[in-house]
Amino acid sequence: MTKRTDTIRLGAFLMATGHHVAAWRHPRAAKDAGVDIEHYVSLAQKAEAAKFDMMFLADSQGGFVDRDDPESIARMAGVAGLEPITLLSAIAARTQRIGLVATATTTYYPPFLLARLFASLDTVSGGRAAWNLVTSAAAGEAQNFGLEQHPEPEVRYARAAEFAAVVKGLWESWEDDAFPRDRDSGLFADPSKLHILGHKGAHLSVAGPLNVPRSPQGHPVVVQAGSSEPGRELAAATAEVVFTAHQTLASAADFYADVKGRMARHGRRPETLKIMPGVMAVVGDSERHAREKYEELQALVHPEIGKRFLARLFEDDRLLEHDENQPLPEWVQVDGRKSRPALLLDMARREDLTARELHLRVTGARGHWTIFGDAGQIADQLESWFDGHGADGFNVMPPHLPDHLDDFIAEVLPELRRRGRFRTDYEGTTLRENLGLPFPEHPARRAAALAEAAE
Repeated sequence: MTKRTDTIRLGAFLMATGHHVAAWRHPRAAKDAGVDIEHYVSLAQKAEAAKFDMMFLADSQGGFVDRDDPESIARMAGVAGLEPITLLSAIAARTQRIGLVATATTTYYPPFLLARLFASLDTVSGGRAAWNLVTSAAAGEAQNFGLEQHPEPEVRYARAAEFAAVVKGLWESWEDDAFPRDRDSGLFADPSKLHILGHKGAHLSVAGPLNVPRSPQGHPVVVQAGSSEPGRELAAATAEVVFTAHQTLASAADFYADVKGRMARHGRRPETLKIMPGVMAVVGDSERHAREKYEELQALVHPEIGKRFLARLFEDDRLLEHDENQPLPEWVQVDGRKSRPALLLDMARREDLTARELHLRVTGARGHWTIFGDAGQIADQLESWFDGHGADGFNVMPPHLPDHLDDFIAEVLPELRRRGRFRTDYEGTTLRENLGLPFPEHPARRAAALAEAAE
């Protein structure tokens, strides 16, 4: 395996008290962390001091509540929290370099509103915003927007591709120097540098222009989460960062090669996309110590949580009555277009896991790679995926906050730096610069340059 010459990119994927479903029950957890701005600011400032590329916030438009089963929320800490763009706007005022990634769905947001929100966040943060493009997974979201259920995956992804193009077009409403704001001449905006979208498509009709100037990064970084077939194609066409889930280097490397191999069809170069799988890294004095730390959280998982988690994951309430000490029944099936349930069902079948073993495996990382060890062992494993072209970096998912983020920063990052695998300081001021992504030249500039070259 050849050692890569570039460096590992890192995101801090932050979820209130941590990714583990029982993290809120830990005695050191802040029970109201999900609505505590000071908690999030503290985490963001720690991640920035450690030189993480970005912090990442997931979101669902109300999909965590089962309306037919109100009791299901009784032990779930994630049913109430803050809207991520609002939260990141507050964090932007108290940080300087770390990237700010928020999730927003193409299925239920209007594209003009989404484009305006993220362009505004990019502007107020000085060029640190990123949009995590999703098509929505939780079935309950649909009913908050006048639908009984999600559109079919093919429809959602077709809309998402058009939506991404519309948002990018809106972000290009103005050229970089479109606002001279010249008091002497009275010229505030140069109309020759305004580009009205006028989009009418199969799913969307958006006139434009956007009423926010072109932002410091040209436009916010586009992140995409999803590993299904349409998700891969969408990532190859539109994404600059991909957040994905894999259990093995072989699977990660296959995904990496597949997605980057599709990019040429869309006129893109592989280096303009960073693939960053999720990793839950538990650090201890030894692998045994790390596993003992994790077992403290596992012991806090209420049995009811595990049953309900599997029933929702596989969309089959019969699992609520299934003996958790037995393997999943043969009648559990998954729509192959849903990548995460398919990944977990395959893992359960392959490893002959009982229902309890499966839910304990996934109530922390939800199917993402989970690793244990001392700083050297964790660094070894991250390097193996990086050098094996399974990842350009990782979205680090602390099971419990703040302790496990603190451990990763204090133990693993110094080891990665000692090996020359992670930065000692930021390369620039924008997220795009720090990720090593090119500045997106405005299409009008590209067209003018081509015309000049042709003369």
